[in-house]
Amino acid sequence: MATAALGDEDGSPKKTKQGGFKTMPFILANEICDRFATAGFNANMITYLTQQLHLPLVEASNLLTNFNGTAAFTPVLGAIIADSCAGRFWTIAGGGALYQLGMLGLVVSALVPALRPASCGAGAAATATACQRASGGQLAMLYVSLLLTALGGGGIRPCVVAFGADQFGLRGTGRRPGGEQKWSYFNLYFFSMGLAVLLALTVVVYIQENVGWGWGFGIPSVAMFVSVLSFVVGYPLYVKVKPEGSPFKRLLQVVVAAFKKRKESVPEDVGLLYQNKELDAPIAADGRLLHTDQLRFLNRAAVLTAGDVSDSGEPDLWRVSTVHRVEELKSIVRMLPLWAASITLVAAASHNFTFAIQQARTMDRHLTPRFQIPPATMIIFTTLTMLVSLALYDRVFVPVARRYTGRRSGITYFQRMGAGFAVSVLGVLAGALVEARRRRVAAEHGLLDSPSAVVPISVFWLVPQYALHGMSDALSTVGHMEFLYDQSPESMRSSAAALFWVAGSIGNYLGTVLVTAVQSATRGVWLQDNINKGRLDYYYWLVTFLLVLNLFYYIVCFHFYTLKTFEVDAGRINGGEEQVGERQAEAVEPCHVQVGSL
Repeated sequence: MATAALGDEDGSPKKTKQGGFKTMPFILANEICDRFATAGFNANMITYLTQQLHLPLVEASNLLTNFNGTAAFTPVLGAIIADSCAGRFWTIAGGGALYQLGMLGLVVSALVPALRPASCGAGAAATATACQRASGGQLAMLYVSLLLTALGGGGIRPCVVAFGADQFGLRGTGRRPGGEQKWSYFNLYFFSMGLAVLLALTVVVYIQENVGWGWGFGIPSVAMFVSVLSFVVGYPLYVKVKPEGSPFKRLLQVVVAAFKKRKESVPEDVGLLYQNKELDAPIAADGRLLHTDQLRFLNRAAVLTAGDVSDSGEPDLWRVSTVHRVEELKSIVRMLPLWAASITLVAAASHNFTFAIQQARTMDRHLTPRFQIPPATMIIFTTLTMLVSLALYDRVFVPVARRYTGRRSGITYFQRMGAGFAVSVLGVLAGALVEARRRRVAAEHGLLDSPSAVVPISVFWLVPQYALHGMSDALSTVGHMEFLYDQSPESMRSSAAALFWVAGSIGNYLGTVLVTAVQSATRGVWLQDNINKGRLDYYYWLVTFLLVLNLFYYIVCFHFYTLKTFEVDAGRINGGEEQVGERQAEAVEPCHVQVGSL
């Protein structure tokens, strides 16, 4: 991402005015259909693995968390492609096509009898160990399909949020992209995503449980096709930012240059460090980042020595970097500790799609004598709470908080993230208490050795933990994305969005490591296929303790965080005043602007 290109990504101009809210129907239609497809595919996958492919619970849980981890890591590849050469539009479109292929593979595997194991006999116990497990070839088909969806998601996820925010950008005018519309867009994005998930958790999950897995995977596959089509149709209306080369290459150049000059002294006068406005112009349309005193070792990359610049004025970027490029790397490094705090949150929430669904399956799920709620549909309460929380936050809390803080966003995204982390602790704590009660009821009725029996306790006891996780998502997830977008260098916003998904990737892998470690340390006592005999509540208490530690870690990192600042020329600010993050700066002379607020 770099220079503003109001037109094609090759820089050709368009006569029609582009961007703004008129592009939202196409972008949000794409995201709604994408989220619908993804949620419909993922929500009940633990049931498909254990009841259709007959995998043991812990193995199926680890397979899912490993897949989610891989799917959350591929956005790094998508971000590199988008920021380096393809641009966001074509990366999203190509990712959608790959995801579509993966979905079709899942549909085929669900419909063709040879691609799944035979059904359990009528007299077989309802456990994976009593049924024929999926063969290597059958699992290979599953893995290939999952890999395609992971690669496709890698093209969509890091780009769609930044691409939507680009539609409100005013690059090259000195005005920060977004303003109040940008923050409303982030809330609108996650709200639309929640609506799609809500629909998938009710309609698709019911079809998977009661009609068949062919239809259950087929409907999300159709939704993905509509997603790609709706996005491509809006092509003429989009603001498409021209890519200016891989930001990762620039970061590497700074590291290499700093290492080569590790014995050089940094001058006390920072004005002697290398500056090149013309060189930085394509990647600093909103203003050049200013020198900071943190991470002083990297400042050596901007120290000029003989041979760094040719006679024609061309710098050797593997020997010398501008202050702006050094500060790009510093900005990313400074963000990493706060970014890492979300990893534990993802690991803690991963059990909502595995263990919590198995809990629900053992509980009384009847709404009427003839109708039962599908276990995976319980996640609907997370989504509903997230939607309600987002609406109340945007329409009620922000206007009230604005009166006291004077900030357009009400509170800072740092405070929003911290509140989300605190609520997540309560969510897992509620899960531990409910599981202890569910197991106690099972023991009182002599059901500890009956994994298929229905424990006489309502499934709605699980609602508090799901609801608290939804409230946590509305606070921490949106705040996390706002933080990454606002504090990242402007040329790396696709890459910053990729960091959001990488946190999910590492979090899911951490969830797998945690489950495996607990399984080994407790010799399989805590986590069993028969959760009535296991001690899932102990596992939840362990996760609660880890989340408390994570909250204190976040507070410490927040205390030491330094906001990025950049220089804006007076002539590039319209009206003499500009909103920057959550601070205003009046432009009479070139001004230094601090982005965001602690």
